[in-house]
Amino acid sequence: MKFLRRCALLALLVLPTLARAADIDGATLALWWGVPFAGLLLSIALVPLVAPIFWHHHYGKVTAAWGLAFLVPFALVFGGGAAGVSLVHALLAEYVPFVILLTALFTVAGGIYIRGNLHGNPLLNTGILAIGAVLASFMGTTGASMLLIRPLIRANDNRVHKAHLVVFFIFIVSNAGGSLTPLGDPPLFLGFLKGVDFFWTVSHIFPETLFLVGALLALFFAIDSWFFHKSGETVAADPTPDTRGIGFDGKVNFALLGVVVGLVLLSGFWKSSVVFNIAGTEVGLPGVVRDIGLLVVTGISLWLTPARVHDANQFGWAPMQEVAKLFAGIFLTIIPVIAMLKAGVSGPFGGIVSAVTGPDGAPLPAMYFWATGALSSFLDNAPTYLVFFNTAGGDPAALMTTLAPTLAAISAGAVFMGANTYIGNAPNLMVKAIAEDRGVKMPSFFGYMLWSGGILVPLFILITFIWF
Repeated sequence: MKFLRRCALLALLVLPTLARAADIDGATLALWWGVPFAGLLLSIALVPLVAPIFWHHHYGKVTAAWGLAFLVPFALVFGGGAAGVSLVHALLAEYVPFVILLTALFTVAGGIYIRGNLHGNPLLNTGILAIGAVLASFMGTTGASMLLIRPLIRANDNRVHKAHLVVFFIFIVSNAGGSLTPLGDPPLFLGFLKGVDFFWTVSHIFPETLFLVGALLALFFAIDSWFFHKSGETVAADPTPDTRGIGFDGKVNFALLGVVVGLVLLSGFWKSSVVFNIAGTEVGLPGVVRDIGLLVVTGISLWLTPARVHDANQFGWAPMQEVAKLFAGIFLTIIPVIAMLKAGVSGPFGGIVSAVTGPDGAPLPAMYFWATGALSSFLDNAPTYLVFFNTAGGDPAALMTTLAPTLAAISAGAVFMGANTYIGNAPNLMVKAIAEDRGVKMPSFFGYMLWSGGILVPLFILITFIWF
């Protein structure tokens, strides 16, 4: 990608001065340094609505423009060394591992095709969503969504009302189901990279997840049953007649999925003293092995998966390219925002820090849950998680112990409330695009928010009173 090549070139140009660069004190930054970050996120939210054709062809250029709008002034004001240190750290410590994992999960899931077609009834549909919720924490919300959305639509392609199927699929499979492991959702993987234990989330937000997923499945079954028994719900001719059983093509990818899980676990449990210092950023040997292994898995999946499986799945790189380009800009422009939040009450975002902190200085889990969730609804949940992770101190040891309720609130808010809008989590837009390509008339941006506001928000209020 041109944008990444330009970033790498800039890093090489300033490499000789990196050793002299110091960390930027967020308290000294003016609020306008966050404008490129806010501008990029608003562009992601609004431009596809007002100018969809322009966005489809030029979203990479828009992202690069916002990235340079931060990086060039930053280099001029603070020097090339400081800009280079920040750029290299964002790329090597956060962006590259993040994108490599997403690419591996996207590729492996895209190499598995579910053959056959069952009759889409409320019980079967609820079962598919329940299976997807379990799979999401082990193969990622992206992987589980790409694996199951097409079979779900195919099973119900003789029905008139199908939008609710996809809406609840986004709620459960593309978001809430991925809350139990770092493999499940990008925010939790970023937390894992920051030092949060692999099994911490499953041991601390399992009850909240079980409640949310269980309530959504029960509501879905009731709504789908009402539509299913409605007169005139099915069309005369089924476009894809039912078959007796289900089978899988590309089964080798199930084994490769196990390798992905193993590599991520290995990088978390393997402690090594070997550290590579690259332009001021320390990269540990376990992380290097994990990322190289994931790239190898991606290549093997592409090599071993028959072309007919990819064709049947309509596998293509466009969704992954969009995510990679957008997140390159997000991880770059979020640099000053994180620095300002780290400054605490003395920084430009002191008001936000004060709002999530009690008079005695202790964090308020309920406020963290809603603040993280509200921003995750519109600003994508991965960078939002990082923002509040750092707002809460950024020390994984403290957050996993004395501040465990706060980290649980941040984790739950980022993952759960990413379902509030189409732009809250990367798989949301992918699922919407696939559904519309298959002829499902999906709600508009604000129409979808009516669904989430009426169904999800009351459940989040209950979660707040019960747990946070």
